[in-house]
Amino acid sequence: MRIPPLLLCDFYKTVHSEQYPAGITKLTSYFTPRMSRLNEQDKLVMFGLQAFIKKYLIEYFNENFFDIPKETALTEYNRILSHTLGKGAYQDDKIAQLYDLGYLPLEIKAIAEGTRVPVKVPMIEISNTHPQFAWLVNAIETLMSCSLWHPMLSANVGYNYRQIVNKYYAQSVEDNVPRARALGDFSMRGQESLESATASSAAFCLSFLNTATVPAIPWLEHYYNCDCTKEPVAFGAISTEHSVMCSNYAVDGNETDMIKRLLTQIYPHHSFSMVSDSYDYWNLVDKLVVECKDEILSHDGALLIRGDSGDPAEIVTQTVFHLWNTFGGTVNSKGYKVLNPHIKAIYGDSITPQRAEKIFRTLIEHGFACNNVSLGVGSFSMQCLEENQEFKPYTRDTFGIAVKATYGEIGKKPLLIFKNPKTDDAHFKKSQRGLCRVFYNEQGEITYQDGFDVHNFPTLEENLLQTVFKDGKLIKQFTLHEIRNTLHGGNF
Repeated sequence: MRIPPLLLCDFYKTVHSEQYPAGITKLTSYFTPRMSRLNEQDKLVMFGLQAFIKKYLIEYFNENFFDIPKETALTEYNRILSHTLGKGAYQDDKIAQLYDLGYLPLEIKAIAEGTRVPVKVPMIEISNTHPQFAWLVNAIETLMSCSLWHPMLSANVGYNYRQIVNKYYAQSVEDNVPRARALGDFSMRGQESLESATASSAAFCLSFLNTATVPAIPWLEHYYNCDCTKEPVAFGAISTEHSVMCSNYAVDGNETDMIKRLLTQIYPHHSFSMVSDSYDYWNLVDKLVVECKDEILSHDGALLIRGDSGDPAEIVTQTVFHLWNTFGGTVNSKGYKVLNPHIKAIYGDSITPQRAEKIFRTLIEHGFACNNVSLGVGSFSMQCLEENQEFKPYTRDTFGIAVKATYGEIGKKPLLIFKNPKTDDAHFKKSQRGLCRVFYNEQGEITYQDGFDVHNFPTLEENLLQTVFKDGKLIKQFTLHEIRNTLHGGNF
């Protein structure tokens, strides 16, 4: 389906060009997380802009606008608007002028991807580079906002889980055990769409290497200059599901035959997880696994016992304790027990931040290292946070994200634009005024100054907003490796 790119918007964006002041030649807007609705979360990970630029501002605009016949581009634009807004309600000459120009006359400056940006600090600056196209700056706002808020919040989710892992692994796990393999994303089937699931998982992979979302890997390769054949982009896992376990039970009349077949015939040289609660979970853990002990110990890999019902924290920790009684293991240099490498416990989703902490605390309290378990983050936890017994869903408004115009020019006359609603008691809707400079203060925190125009802007001072896109071309690109290093201070 070919939708004109300048119709990937709210209806009202199509008529704003004629509403701006007559003769306006310049407009600058800022993308800003204006507040936080979450406790103790006052920063948002900058991520997804490069993918947005490549996908829409370059690929989509070229394929569906600049590279098609002019008549085709204008006809479809007019067909939609003339039968919805009505003839005469909008102007299409600006679309023809843009087509004739042959490129998007926009400059986008941004903070480096992977940076945790404090609320109220502008992350992205958008301005026009041609005096006829000031209207284009905010024409892309809708598309930009709906494309960026979700991967940014999912990057936050991954980062916050990673801090939990870092805390408990530092206490109980050998330092050479990769923390990026502790959790995985299992949220794809519960996301809003394929596109949403892919971008969300890619964002989670800034902090972890495990995902069940296959398309996240080619997405990261395409948009963030990485290659899964040459570097650790992300990894999947071999796992059974109830359909295969139950269908084999229907044939064999028992679960033991399937366990042994998995170990000796299907995956003799691969680690895999096995969903184990189709019938009687604890019978499998305490009896059937014992019956298969020889095969497990001879297996060239690890068998991960996966619970899928009951209290996840109790199920996965008790499984570790039971498996220790059967298989034993070693004690690491930090004094914590580590299961025999042929066996492990996993819980595939349902792991909220609170449950992750409870699982790790319980293991440590009983003398076990936290890497005895592998945990999964499902669609609920990827899209909602429980705080103080309240569910707080992740939306664009979780961090009050908005794009607001703050500066313009008519000829050579600067216009310092701002909004400051008196009815906004919390003052979070107050915008910046004029051009902004973003920098590190003396305490090492990111902050900003506004109120500048083109004549008094401190161009010799540090500005973290750097050009990444100009006139239809990427100027600066970030790799996945660079973003992970930025986000985790070089300790991914």
